[in-house]
Amino acid sequence: MFLKIVIIFVFIFIFFKLKNFVKLNRKQKVLKAKKLTTFNKKNLNNWLNLTKKERYRLSKQESDTYLDKRKLLLDEIRKEYKKISKENPDGNITKK
Repeated sequence: MFLKIVIIFVFIFIFFKLKNFVKLNRKQKVLKAKKLTTFNKKNLNNWLNLTKKERYRLSKQESDTYLDKRKLLLDEIRKEYKKISKENPDGNITKK
């Protein structure tokens, strides 16, 4: 009975170690991909040396980050407009 419990704990321990190892490998792959995300005129050859799939993936990542930033900015603008309109509901539009 004691041997079975020890074996179960050993398997659980091994499972968690493998899980952490896989997470570490994923993070390293993501970090490598982030190094290639900034391209300019100086490293144009690096961009051209990428495969079609890699270029597509990087452009998609950049597009997603741009959309996220844009959404955040629009939310801030909306909040600011609501704040201004609550403070002065009748005087929002000034007549000349």
